[in-house]
Amino acid sequence: MKLSMLLSRYTGDPVATASLVRDLESAGLDLVWVPEAYGFDAMTLVGYLAATTDRIRIGTGIVNVFSRTPALLAMSAAAADSLSRGRFALGLGASGPQVVEGFHGVPFDRPMRRITETIEICRKTWRRQEPLTHDGRVYQLPLPADRGTGLGKPLRLINHPYRADIPVYWASLMERSVTATAELADGWLPLFFMPDKAAEVFGPALAAGTARRSPELPPLDIVAGGPVAVGENLPVDDLLDLERPTAARYIGGMGSRDKNFYNDLARRYGFEAEAELIQDLYLDGKKKEAEAAVPREWLARTTLIGPPGLVAERIHAYREAGVTTLNLDPVGPDPAGTVEAVRRLVDDL
Repeated sequence: MKLSMLLSRYTGDPVATASLVRDLESAGLDLVWVPEAYGFDAMTLVGYLAATTDRIRIGTGIVNVFSRTPALLAMSAAAADSLSRGRFALGLGASGPQVVEGFHGVPFDRPMRRITETIEICRKTWRRQEPLTHDGRVYQLPLPADRGTGLGKPLRLINHPYRADIPVYWASLMERSVTATAELADGWLPLFFMPDKAAEVFGPALAAGTARRSPELPPLDIVAGGPVAVGENLPVDDLLDLERPTAARYIGGMGSRDKNFYNDLARRYGFEAEAELIQDLYLDGKKKEAEAAVPREWLARTTLIGPPGLVAERIHAYREAGVTTLNLDPVGPDPAGTVEAVRRLVDDL
């Protein structure tokens, strides 16, 4: 089992982040994910990390498919993969209407179709087998004459990519998009993954996509995990409580009352009443009450927090659920030390 980590807690200062990533590399981390949301762009930091590390893989976790064209995503990924000498992974997702329409001013339409076409266009670009063309429902390359000047022509990427098969990861949650992920992507980035309930919630969609998967693609890399702290005599309840604001924000406020993928996921996990209550409280401005309404069971099932024996049991549960890369979000002042502790537990299993 590989280990990865999302840099969500540590991306305020890029120089300090690079120093941390070097420590994580020494601690045994295999892959680091650079977030973007509506902060610093991810690709700049990816390039900086590529120049300041030696072994660790570097991925975007995630970049959305609305604020860049597919060709630009392909160009940036090819450059990052060349700079890192084959250590880059392109993590894609839809983000949401709040970011896409609120920050970028782009309509949030056909997100799943947009991602599938982006993956196809990126792979065509990297292969350079012929000038780039695409006739899709979202993208047409070159742009048809009735939508532009009529002067567009098929072009081939000038540079030769370091790899023609840069891995593409998809952050998906809903059934149709999970099926498409299992069919088309190199890896899957689910958020709030509960290994104990994964087979029930995601199993049919993963199986349907895998049945249509090309034999030319490698097995799907499932990247899942959560906040982690390892040690005897930890204040487990206090550490779990630190995750309440994040859970409440996603379940209650990451979308409208009628369109919130994370609220839907909570319901699919069996927390129907709790999901409705959290959303009602959060959208009514009662954020503290919404945080208090997050079930302890939700927190315990989406984290790896406790003494080494308990964390080892949780790691085993993730492995049994098909997770091939355990994604860590260290809680506490020593993320590299936490990675080392988890690395020992994984190696001992």
